[in-house]
Amino acid sequence: MLRLDKFLCDAKIGSRSQIKGYLKQGFVKVNGEIIKRPEHKVDEEKDQVFFQGKEITYKKYVYYMLNKPKGVVSSTKDPRCLTVTGLLKDTGYDGLFPIGRLDKDTEGLLLMTNDGNLAHNLLSPKKHVGKIYYAKLAGPLTEEKRKELENGVDIGEGTLTLPAKVEQVTETSIHLTITEGKYHQIKRMLWAVGNEVVYLKRIAMGGIVLDESLPVGKYRELTEEEMEAVGLRKY
Repeated sequence: MLRLDKFLCDAKIGSRSQIKGYLKQGFVKVNGEIIKRPEHKVDEEKDQVFFQGKEITYKKYVYYMLNKPKGVVSSTKDPRCLTVTGLLKDTGYDGLFPIGRLDKDTEGLLLMTNDGNLAHNLLSPKKHVGKIYYAKLAGPLTEEKRKELENGVDIGEGTLTLPAKVEQVTETSIHLTITEGKYHQIKRMLWAVGNEVVYLKRIAMGGIVLDESLPVGKYRELTEEEMEAVGLRKY
């Protein structure tokens, strides 16, 4: 149960002071009844709340797909660089953070949310959530080196990387699927087999595929189907 004024604030109807004014003017109805008391309690999942005749949907958690550009850091704050949260400042939601990270020079799919449980589920090493990257390479990848990547390679941490999946796109580009998230992992894996990544883009994560119609640097809310793909229901 939430106070009505908090419910309306969270729904981005206005500030607390603005909402008190709206309530006094009789702009808000709960289950068909005009309510003027800001402390009135509402059940955000059951009660019907209307503001000036329009039903308000309460969203405790929000989920966005961002097509991250190069030059932006996967952080909530940075004193020197633009952050991914800075790209989503117009959502009106506080507390957004990226699920995992992409290197500053890496583009592509980044999920943004304020739902810590989803982040834990997608990032937990025990879950083995797949992440697919498109990588352009400095040189051709031989069949021998492809098998090395799929079996696991030494990137200097004492153990081999977990088995990966490699699909050849062109002679010098691949789709690489990994289930870990080590620092600079893709670049280090290709370096370990004598190659080099010259361009990197994440195209899928946990069943969600980057919307190719989404311009670089832009974002949108996840669709119902995408939310179901990561075990969520719409709102």
